[in-house]
Amino acid sequence: MKTTIPKTLGLCVLLLLGAAVHASDGSPQPQIRVTGEGRAMLVPDMAMLNLTVTREGATAREALDANSTAMQEVLAAMRNAGIGERDLQTAQFSIQPRYRHHRPDASGQQEPPEIVGYTVSNSLVVRVRELEEVGAILDRSVSLGVNQGGNIQFLNDDPAAALEQARVAAVKDALQRAATLTAAAGVKSGRILEIAEQSSQPRPMPMARAEMMMSADAGAVPVAGGENTYSVTVTVTLALEQ
Repeated sequence: MKTTIPKTLGLCVLLLLGAAVHASDGSPQPQIRVTGEGRAMLVPDMAMLNLTVTREGATAREALDANSTAMQEVLAAMRNAGIGERDLQTAQFSIQPRYRHHRPDASGQQEPPEIVGYTVSNSLVVRVRELEEVGAILDRSVSLGVNQGGNIQFLNDDPAAALEQARVAAVKDALQRAATLTAAAGVKSGRILEIAEQSSQPRPMPMARAEMMMSADAGAVPVAGGENTYSVTVTVTLALEQ
């Protein structure tokens, strides 16, 4: 059976051979750079919720007082649910004026915007270490006045073992790719010159606002943790034997 080598591959081989000829003269050693990917799955053991209380008022003081009252109730409920102080953290706080914009009159003149009230938002990050309580905590928080946010992220308290497994798989994948490419090109790979790594971890999952607006008598919010995927990408540079 006749095998056809693509022109681009043939050009790469010629370049590599040319580099090998000049390597003895002190020029850079011929190399091959490959990328490998590895993944590891891990069942989450912790959830991180982002809960925001937003209140409006005619004055900044009025909006702030209403917001503070609601957030204090939310914090008390989290503590009563067994959430420790280390797992409660204010993530963002803001006071913003609300404006009324006037339309231009017949002559094209327009009055400046008028402040008609204020909006106060206070965001709380909650780490829940008992996953079976996540739905009930979400439901309770909405009943107490949480009316914005809703990002939920299922995490692992210690993903080190999963990341190590993904790294090993990524390096094996890269070396296998290098072996395939060098064998196809008729050259041999040598020692490893460099290894670079990039890793990725699970991202937050936004929950629909419709779920966040569920009434208290609808029962606990249904959630599913699934599995977390930890991915590692490595770039391996190897010398080519001359």
